[in-house]
Amino acid sequence: MSEQAMKLRGRVVVVLPDNVDTDVIYPGRYLNITDREKTAEHLFELAYPDLRAALQPGDIILGGKNFGCGSSREQATAAVKFSGVGAVVAKSFARIFYRNSINLGLPVVTAQAVEARAGDELEIDLLAGRIANLTTGAVFDAAPLDPRAVELLEAGGLIPYLKRKHSYSGS
Repeated sequence: MSEQAMKLRGRVVVVLPDNVDTDVIYPGRYLNITDREKTAEHLFELAYPDLRAALQPGDIILGGKNFGCGSSREQATAAVKFSGVGAVVAKSFARIFYRNSINLGLPVVTAQAVEARAGDELEIDLLAGRIANLTTGAVFDAAPLDPRAVELLEAGGLIPYLKRKHSYSGS
């Protein structure tokens, strides 16, 4: 596992409230879209329509409690990942959203008290469970990710991990 895979750096693009559900992340009217990369076109479309235009690769979404609650739709996670978001940091996650994120290769980090504003730059150490706000100099505790989850993230998600592990090259 590389040092780079254990640490992420990115700019906070938005700070969201508690209970951001999957309908807010990815509206249900687009569930018929099967191309995961196209799901990003509708990320936060109804609730935060300007957010997609502000996103830059590697940006970090900061959320409150129960991020990703609601339905178990994997499209919500795919929309976040394929929009270029580098990580989501929240006080807590809905269990299925959390698992879908790890499986798709989207870093999700649980941290109770991260003080940051849009525009602040964060460095996240996934294994140590540490978040540094490089803009303010503050450091915060986070839940360290299991090394196996970091392996999945480093591989790009569960499917690429399994293909690599089992040397499967078919489609």
